[in-house]
Amino acid sequence: MSKVEFNKETGPREVFCGLTSIVWLHRRMPDAFFLVVGSRTCAHLIQSAAGVMIFAEPRFGTAILEEKDLAGLADAHEELDRVVNDLIARRPEIKTLFLVGSCPSEVIKLDLATVAEKLNKRFLGQVRFVNYSGSGIETTFTQGEDGALKALIPLMESSNEEKLLLVGTLANNVEDRFKKIFKNLGISNIESFPPRQSTELPKIGKNTKVLLTQPYLSDTVRDLKHRGCEIISAPFPLGIEGSTEWFLAAAKAFKINELKVHEIISPLINRAKLALESHKEVLKGKRLFLLPESQLEISLARFLHNECEMDLIEVGTPYLNKDLMKEEINLLPDNTKIVEGQHVEKQLDRVRESNPDLVVCGMGLANPLEAEGISTKWSIEMVFSPIHGIDQAADLAGLFSKPLRRNQILTTKTLVTH
Repeated sequence: MSKVEFNKETGPREVFCGLTSIVWLHRRMPDAFFLVVGSRTCAHLIQSAAGVMIFAEPRFGTAILEEKDLAGLADAHEELDRVVNDLIARRPEIKTLFLVGSCPSEVIKLDLATVAEKLNKRFLGQVRFVNYSGSGIETTFTQGEDGALKALIPLMESSNEEKLLLVGTLANNVEDRFKKIFKNLGISNIESFPPRQSTELPKIGKNTKVLLTQPYLSDTVRDLKHRGCEIISAPFPLGIEGSTEWFLAAAKAFKINELKVHEIISPLINRAKLALESHKEVLKGKRLFLLPESQLEISLARFLHNECEMDLIEVGTPYLNKDLMKEEINLLPDNTKIVEGQHVEKQLDRVRESNPDLVVCGMGLANPLEAEGISTKWSIEMVFSPIHGIDQAADLAGLFSKPLRRNQILTTKTLVTH
């Protein structure tokens, strides 16, 4: 392991809540519906994050907890039953309905697990109900996916068939390219979790080899291990280096010759290196500060330093699972400062003191920092954009070079008055 500097701090945080993950999960599973049991604030958050037009009918919604519910003056269970009945009558194509807890529903201790159990009995054979928490009281926004996948694992049947299971939501076109490469390597039995249809959950067992695509799935990994699955240790497939090591780790698990991997992916690598050059010219030597929000920060820091030659000031992450991140940490330069957790005021003080060229942070901090003349990139864009894989390396770098190019244009323009 490289000699990195580990730090931990606690205090006021500035992050999105796990409800945000519904935006990419509902696109992934078009036969599922996500019903948030929360306040009007929850509803506004998801609508804003998804950018849904008023005439669209998305596959998510909010059962609003009114003041009388929060005050205990109404039976929230009865109201929720009414909403679910109306929803299923109106949307008969729904096969899985996720009841998503929120801060308000957890504060009044609404037992959504029991509600889901009762609804499963009532709608047996028609709709499957699953419960998980998207509350942001103690979590960050990517952990909503972790909660959703963890809730699905008990529904997965057992099988001892040898297979590769890609775990974590990917854009469909990225996943298709990954599967094509694995099949060219000789791995023919490949499945994904979450699947593209919520009712087509993969079967798992002792011969299931799990390859993670996202670093924020600690609870999901733990439960897959309990089901007997083997977790392949690898960096995450961001950039050329991470993706190459990711493919090599899978090949090793299936006893495939390393030379075959290089033979198949070398044309991709050559094209990706050429495409990276224009972004590298902008990013090289620039100083980077990553504030904690998405749990992608360590992988992004590795990519931006090793492949784009940026200098790392500080790498913040909301939570650090050293087992899952071991291979990533090994690829970081010595003396990298990693800070787990957040005291937002202290971190902002360090940002101002270090005067970075670019800060990766949440939307709530970006505008104030931009007003101070500091270029920023929203963390949430990394989750909404197709950035995984060798052939996406230039697109990933472009997310960071764009704000620097924009800043350069703005600072060189002069105002002409007549």
